[in-house]
Amino acid sequence: MGTVYAIANQKGGVGKTTTAVNLAACVAEAGYESLLIDVDPQANATIGLGIDKRTTPTVYDALLGDRPLAETILPSTITHLGVVPAGPDLAAAAMELPRVPGSENRLRDALAPIRGRYAFVLLDCPPSLGPLTVNALVAADRVIVPVQAEYFALEGLAGLLDTLQLVQRELNPRLTIAGMLLTMADHRTRLAQDVESEVRRHFPELVFDTVIPRNVRVGEAPSFGKPVIHYDPHCAGADAYFELAKEVAARG
Repeated sequence: MGTVYAIANQKGGVGKTTTAVNLAACVAEAGYESLLIDVDPQANATIGLGIDKRTTPTVYDALLGDRPLAETILPSTITHLGVVPAGPDLAAAAMELPRVPGSENRLRDALAPIRGRYAFVLLDCPPSLGPLTVNALVAADRVIVPVQAEYFALEGLAGLLDTLQLVQRELNPRLTIAGMLLTMADHRTRLAQDVESEVRRHFPELVFDTVIPRNVRVGEAPSFGKPVIHYDPHCAGADAYFELAKEVAARG
């Protein structure tokens, strides 16, 4: 049975979706059967892989409808990578899920019949600690936490770690942190260097060695519906995500 990773941080704009899309593409490119589930109503991971966000069915139908998750999986343009898309209907799930008994287990239960097909399942979480993110954390084995290399990098991390501990204690005892990933780092600036030092000082065992640089190609790729490793496979961002994939696989 493969490993399920949630890509989570309640702060927006830290590179969650970029990491989910590119990490999924890298492990698929290495020959591993992989599945990316878009759990964010913004559907950016869906769009970033060239899939129309109006596509149906979506993960909403598996969470709150009668559709098995297997019937919501679409093939991507990348061999070995399937996608469960999100769409505008997922925004309603944040209000509907709390009314459903045992709602925090819906994604885990939906994923259970098919997770054995995949070496890697990645869950792209919304920028909040609401019901959708909790569902992803309950379904996951590991959490990857993207942290932008900026002044407020540590802000909110304590709250996220508290939430992870609560989920681990009450709902998912197997949940662990795979690592914290520094993203959008510009090492030409003193600020980025200081932030990296501070994060590594606070969380010495948790921070990935790989750092994702600020790279214009990474930012351009989603507008073409491609991960950066297909848009510009030789740019610094693509190289970094390949290194991250190796490190994630090595950490298990």
